[in-house]
Amino acid sequence: MSTASAKIAALEEWVQDKEGETLEFKRATNRFDFEELAKYCSALANEGGGRIVLGVTDERPRQIVGSKAFDQPERTRKGLCERIPLAIDFEEIHHPDCATGSRVLVFWIPPRPVGIPIKYDGRYWMRKEDSLVEMSEDRLREIFGESGHDFTADVVPGLTLDDLNEDSIEAFRQRWMTKAAKAEDQSLVERLRSLSLKQLLEDAEAITDGKLTYASLILFGKPAAVTKHLASAEIVFEYRSSDASGPAQDRKEYREGFFSYYDQLWSRINLRNDKQDFQEGLFVTPISTFSERPVREVILNAISHRNYQLSGSIFIRQFPRRLEVDSPGGLPVGITLENILDRQNPRNRRVAEILTRCGLVERSGQGMNLIFEEQIKQSKPAPDFARTDQYQVGLTLHGTVQDPAFVRFVEKVSKETTAFFNTHDWLLMSAAARGEKLPKGSEKQVARLVDLGILERGKGRTHILSRKFYEFVGKTGAYTRRKGLDREHNLALLKKHIDENSAVGSKLDELCQVIPSLPRTHVQSLLQTLKRRGLAHPVGQRRAGVWYPGKDPEKPVEPDGNEDWLRNHDA
Repeated sequence: MSTASAKIAALEEWVQDKEGETLEFKRATNRFDFEELAKYCSALANEGGGRIVLGVTDERPRQIVGSKAFDQPERTRKGLCERIPLAIDFEEIHHPDCATGSRVLVFWIPPRPVGIPIKYDGRYWMRKEDSLVEMSEDRLREIFGESGHDFTADVVPGLTLDDLNEDSIEAFRQRWMTKAAKAEDQSLVERLRSLSLKQLLEDAEAITDGKLTYASLILFGKPAAVTKHLASAEIVFEYRSSDASGPAQDRKEYREGFFSYYDQLWSRINLRNDKQDFQEGLFVTPISTFSERPVREVILNAISHRNYQLSGSIFIRQFPRRLEVDSPGGLPVGITLENILDRQNPRNRRVAEILTRCGLVERSGQGMNLIFEEQIKQSKPAPDFARTDQYQVGLTLHGTVQDPAFVRFVEKVSKETTAFFNTHDWLLMSAAARGEKLPKGSEKQVARLVDLGILERGKGRTHILSRKFYEFVGKTGAYTRRKGLDREHNLALLKKHIDENSAVGSKLDELCQVIPSLPRTHVQSLLQTLKRRGLAHPVGQRRAGVWYPGKDPEKPVEPDGNEDWLRNHDA
């Protein structure tokens, strides 16, 4: 297909597409206003880039009529690029339906840079149905927030030290001193002890240029101050005994500095934190439905990453066997559900740094990894992000222990090996314990776990936990069932069936029923091994083939080294 034909085919596909965020059609039979074109280019760039097509009607069914507008498109493109700092391009498409002397003119607009909205004529444009409108303030704040601007580092107008809770600041001081003492930094301990409240906040960077920031309000503010300056900076806790609608059995709103209620919130959750008891010999092992460490990490993650410029509170809903946490704002820029364990991008860096100073948040940003690992080690489902979208992060911690034996295995592995296991290793172990296929791209990690004796190859492409795991938990029978009989035993089973049916022969479908746990292709591979050893041979081709004992008289036997064992083995 020639270039011209390809362009025509592409145009005809566009004509059938829905006019939306990336595509705009205009008749523009004879002319089109340059200012209008520039505004549309600005709007398309702000909405992720796209095309504006001149010479096609925008009403359905669309018609290709052609356009004579901008007879020197190179000059038009240059004018657009001078006014809009993007690499805008164009192409002309000469379609047979175009009127004489016209063509379809397409301008290609790339997306705006991250965190930078595009404006024209002093205004930021966006499309609303068939019209151009100025971008809303909420949308502008979202775009500016993409570039890493830290709202929590901004100064709060009119906020004073009297608006902060002194006990909360002292609680922060004690935690910071405890962390310094663990690091054996006695000089820092003594310095922190002697600092005034104001100097302590300055050292923690909660004060900028002598003025209090939103970070200081979020972490240390009194209720009245938070309500006045940032009412959405609150956590709403609910306990519900079931999914039934109606009022919660318990509800508490925390609208004050985080350090004022951090421990209270965990105590409230722990109040209804059931124990799951599991028998282990003569002893009963209790496991909390909600472990303290992952719950605290989830709360800290919400405080550090929620979008404080959006209305709405952080909601924590506790049920008997699950904990739901919803926080305003989607995942930060560059973070997806696929890379959430490997990348860090704190939305509220000033808050995160203050929490790091006192040891509540890991400097490495591995809070989400800790949540996953703790859940897996207690044989609980991995965190669930099903409710996450562009407006909120919805995370669910399920508390039901699925396999108590796996918990014991984790303890054994932790004690007996000095190897380091990262979050992805634990995910692989957990998947193997559940009998799931391991994800593609994990071959190197799987090979390492096999070398360490943690995993073994199972049936097909699956892996299972090693034999020593099943021996440790007293379930060797389950191991044999998961592992399947070894190859020689499978060969012996097939040989026995073929020998017992020597008069009529054995069809492949029958032989597959002898070892139902194996795929058809594996059974075929085993039969070929019997054939090479001269212990069975087929008569007929493909599905019509029937297997009989002994070697094919017309073909020599390929040495295999196991003929005597199989001939004498009593299946």
